[in-house]
Amino acid sequence: MMPLAGEVDAKTSLVFEENMSMDSSSGDFSLSGEEGTSSPVLQQEWIVVQDVLKQKLILEDDFTWAISPRDAHVNPVGMVEMLHYIGGVDVSFLKEDPSLACGALVVLDACTMNVVHEEFEVVRLQVPYVPGFLAFREVPILLKLLERMKSNAHSLYPQLLMVDGNGILHPRGFGVACHLGVLANLPTIGIGKNLHHVDGITQSRVRQLLESRPNIEKDIISLVGESGKVWGAAMRSTSGSVKPIYISLGHRISLESSIRVTKFCCKFRVPEPIRQADIRSRVFLQKLKISGNLAIGTATSCSSKEVIRNIYRFRVASKKTHHTAFFPIALIISPSSFVHEPPAAAAASSPCINL
Repeated sequence: MMPLAGEVDAKTSLVFEENMSMDSSSGDFSLSGEEGTSSPVLQQEWIVVQDVLKQKLILEDDFTWAISPRDAHVNPVGMVEMLHYIGGVDVSFLKEDPSLACGALVVLDACTMNVVHEEFEVVRLQVPYVPGFLAFREVPILLKLLERMKSNAHSLYPQLLMVDGNGILHPRGFGVACHLGVLANLPTIGIGKNLHHVDGITQSRVRQLLESRPNIEKDIISLVGESGKVWGAAMRSTSGSVKPIYISLGHRISLESSIRVTKFCCKFRVPEPIRQADIRSRVFLQKLKISGNLAIGTATSCSSKEVIRNIYRFRVASKKTHHTAFFPIALIISPSSFVHEPPAAAAASSPCINL
């Protein structure tokens, strides 16, 4: 039986707890270590978590719906299940204050590519960007959005997520798309706009391959490392596109299926679910700024030791044998007087994806 979104098993939680110290009064978990814990020590803690979660990765198709009608099959209750709802996630930052971020989750109708649902979360980030550890900065925000949507609009909950960031195309083979996919228990596809240099795969090498005679007419090439491992694919997503995007597995979907989904989601260079999440998160931040509901630079500050202790906290709620884990690493800013009107939910879509 598959765990619910956001749930991890007892063994995983035990490893988490071995790297945590618990404040019994609050029920929160903080990183273990002395007050002077250095950044390298913190990164070692993050690597432990990545290694544990990486064991949960599923790098093949593990879903019941069909991407297109030709893949459709009848399920046990006699219904054909199609891919109807594709989610896109992104985090945008305010130019005047880069610590202020807006996480966005949009859901698109897979048939029309119209947005049918959107969620936003504005936060004051307390974690700097560290290459290779993007998930520890952004995943907590995105998980909160998914949980809120599950509670409030379950009928439109995405069957698949496209993530602005890499999946296994990552120095440790576990990028933000993998991290989010495992914790949310959703099929995820990583879409990178820039290339992680891993296993001998470099920007210049990819450019040479795309421009070589055998590949000049191809839209897609496999990213094969010096080890022989396939890390993903580089794709010219639109006609005449100079810069490719980089597709890699996140969780519970194969590379072949990831490419198929990405192809039909591309109106422009960036797949529409991610493009819409990016656009709408930026607009949302600007509207809040104009409305006066953002007090830029006035959020309560923390000392360095408080930041380290709160940078990566686990709150574990036990439910029999399940342990739900999420990672609050930001101060939530509630836009109390700003009213956001989401678009009306679209009618149920017909299976019209032809691949």
